[in-house]
Amino acid sequence: MLKFQMVLTMICMVFLLGCSRKDRDDAVTGKPLPMARDIEERLAKLPEMEIDYDRSLLRPEEQKVMELLIEAARFMDEIFLRQVSEENPAIRKQLTALAQQSEAAQKSLKYFELMKGRWDRLRDNEPFLGPMLSEGAKPPGAAFYPTDMTREEFEGWIASHPEDRKSFLDLYTVIRRRDGKLVAIPYSQYYRQWLAPAAEKLRKAAAYTDNASLKNFLLKRAEAFLTNDYYDSDIAWVDVDAPIEVVIGPYEVYEDGLFNAKASFEAFITVVDREESEKLKVYLRHLDDMERSLPIADQYKNFRRGKGSTIKVVQEVFTAGDARRGIQTAAFNLPNDERIRQARGCKNVLLKNVMEAKFKTSGKPIAQMIIDFAQQNLISFAAYFNHTLFHELAHALGPGIIKGPDGKTQENRLYLKDLYSTIEECKADVVGIWTLLYALDRKIITDFSADDVFVTDVGLLFRSMRFGISEAHGGGAALEWNWYREQGAVIPSGPGRFRVDFAGFRKAVRSLANELLMIEATGDYDRAQRLVKKYAVSTPEIEQIISQLSDIPVDITPVFVAAGETIDRAANQSVRR
Repeated sequence: MLKFQMVLTMICMVFLLGCSRKDRDDAVTGKPLPMARDIEERLAKLPEMEIDYDRSLLRPEEQKVMELLIEAARFMDEIFLRQVSEENPAIRKQLTALAQQSEAAQKSLKYFELMKGRWDRLRDNEPFLGPMLSEGAKPPGAAFYPTDMTREEFEGWIASHPEDRKSFLDLYTVIRRRDGKLVAIPYSQYYRQWLAPAAEKLRKAAAYTDNASLKNFLLKRAEAFLTNDYYDSDIAWVDVDAPIEVVIGPYEVYEDGLFNAKASFEAFITVVDREESEKLKVYLRHLDDMERSLPIADQYKNFRRGKGSTIKVVQEVFTAGDARRGIQTAAFNLPNDERIRQARGCKNVLLKNVMEAKFKTSGKPIAQMIIDFAQQNLISFAAYFNHTLFHELAHALGPGIIKGPDGKTQENRLYLKDLYSTIEECKADVVGIWTLLYALDRKIITDFSADDVFVTDVGLLFRSMRFGISEAHGGGAALEWNWYREQGAVIPSGPGRFRVDFAGFRKAVRSLANELLMIEATGDYDRAQRLVKKYAVSTPEIEQIISQLSDIPVDITPVFVAAGETIDRAANQSVRR
């Protein structure tokens, strides 16, 4: 092993001296690579599960489109890996070499691929590959900014160079140093090595489809990859009505822990279940009523954001990039561009086959460990599924573009900065419950009760908290739990178990929804910070409850059959045929 490490070091020196960024991607780091000793235990928290779809939903020519989209999606993996850390390709190569002779390295490589880097997303980004502890801490801005750049330096640069403000805060630029200065580089230039071939795959897929709306989106998205202007293709995506639902490009800002200003590349390749989708269209007719029901003053309500919104229930076929790191997405609401939300609405997509797998594997077992025995009959997949839908609908409710404390009119995310994702995810969860109550109270939904929603939500909060409190969804769940406990809406009923006070829970949801919506309506960073510091934290109670869930998986690792992936039953790891 020592000789092998020496060889790696020599290779690294040859490759790294004066090499370009592309060359560094191919170089082996040569640095010692300590590995956490409990990788096998960590992998067990994310058991592999085959994810497939009903082939009868697509015609043969549509199957070909699907194949090309999967090929395009793989490039999103390569870009996102570099958005997390520009060291990632070299670390991956070193691990791959070590895995040829070490079982520990094989498992570490597997976990590296799941986490998209050497930081454990389930343990608040602690390193599981060297360097460890604070020396190896993840930069809060990932690789969107220079790793040594502080928030103060960035804000100071914008203050003294106002002409750079737009490009520096653009969703689709990276910030780098050149000749001692900070500069913004468009994604289309910085990641062109992967975006150009991805665009070519999209154009080929467009040539195979006879669906005009899908063809239009694919061609416009291919163009956007090379021009860095995503507006037209995002509008085209909202208008897509096809058997195949595809998301591909830069979208979510969770990975940017510094400002929540930079979008990560991802892909969802899915097939629409039209029968299930049709059942949910009734909710869209009530979006204005839901907005009207929000517990805030009328002056802050926004009746433009949800217009034109659609709901799609889909079967997931393949994911890549930000969509396939750590915890798997159950649903999403896109696009995030407030201009498009106000002009055309958005699309709410529910990944039903993934939701079923997650609920069966971890969601329901966790709830059964926490909820009082007398209320366990209220734990319901229907409540979980519909709350997830209303969570996504809630992303398009409430304030979006606001007049902030400085008098400027812009998106509230720009005022809430690093706190935006936690506040917005918590708001979507809580406002999702509030609007679901609206639908239940008016008999728009009759399949389950409000009590089912309350109990199922409380039981599943710890599923999200196990993702890590520093992660937006986990932090939002902790905020909810601590708020509900303080308000007396959730009450201990025995060792490690809790019951829901139904009347108190409704009041607590209303008060928390008001607090979150007003933060977003005013862009009050200090108010958001006080809320997050007090409530979006772990407590001895939370830690004790999480410790009793140790035998339950945290989530699933998808193995996509349609992409040629299989589970190696003997080694318990997936391989590509």
